[in-house]
Amino acid sequence: MARSLSLAEIFQLGYYWECKVLLTAVKLDVFGALAGRSRTPAEVARRLHADPRATELLLNALVSIGLLRKNEAGYFNASEAEEYLVKDSPTYAGHLLLLQDAEWENWGKLETTIQTGKSPVKEHVFRSDPRLAENVLLVLHRVALQHAPTLARQLDLDGARTLLDLGGGAGTHAMGFCKTYPALRAIIFDLPETLQTTARLVKEAGLEERITFLSGDFNRDPLGGPYDAVLMSDILHYQDPEANAALVRKVHQVLNPAGRLIIKDRFLDEDRTTPPWTAVFAVHLMVNTEKGRCYTLREASNWLTEAGFREIREVERSSIVEGVK
Repeated sequence: MARSLSLAEIFQLGYYWECKVLLTAVKLDVFGALAGRSRTPAEVARRLHADPRATELLLNALVSIGLLRKNEAGYFNASEAEEYLVKDSPTYAGHLLLLQDAEWENWGKLETTIQTGKSPVKEHVFRSDPRLAENVLLVLHRVALQHAPTLARQLDLDGARTLLDLGGGAGTHAMGFCKTYPALRAIIFDLPETLQTTARLVKEAGLEERITFLSGDFNRDPLGGPYDAVLMSDILHYQDPEANAALVRKVHQVLNPAGRLIIKDRFLDEDRTTPPWTAVFAVHLMVNTEKGRCYTLREASNWLTEAGFREIREVERSSIVEGVK
């Protein structure tokens, strides 16, 4: 059903104010300045090396959003802010918000991007800021840990002995699969700078005997193999159609007979307006990547068919498709 909006809701969509208030607070580490106690605006301003009056306005806005609380002693973190937005917290998620702030200027060029059809970026922030990339990777890893075992059971790799996690990032899925299937060995393929973090996480999980690594550019370098299964998670939307079709063909060549390619991504429905989040994510990719875009499940299925895969099936709507060699 099409979404119906009131005039007030239309205006609300245009108000990016709360978004920038939050991103600025994370960047300045307002929540860290209030960790575990109340402080006055003057005290917070001194810690932030900021203007007291401007700091108080920011704190009041954060109270109105619900991220801070205010009492006679001053301002203090709401429980959610204390848990997710204080750097010393084991569940700190601020790095993902810092990524959004790093992409702020690109979004400001959306009008030009629409007019020219060209992204304002030639290099993703993950390349230009490796430290931020590592921290975002850790946040995504922590979030994905909750879902990796479910995905592993959903895909049923009981008969598989080798899994290639292509562009595996932190290795979250590879670890989830290995924990679910004791006979499985996994290989994580990613960029060398990413694999430094991945290797540390795999060792912490006690899986270094069952998970190994291949570094390189998966569009250019050999993938090793052969494998019983290959997982491509959130790769397609960073590439153009030609690169994706070529990569699917390349994966087909390194699979054993009856091997499976599992593609997990954010797929658009055929009308390309749903799911709603994915339709907006497609604009994000246009602005913040050089060639990225969102695809339909039919497009991914066509790449599988053209590469020679059979028994192509949609495992999960708008999310997972697989093919058998």
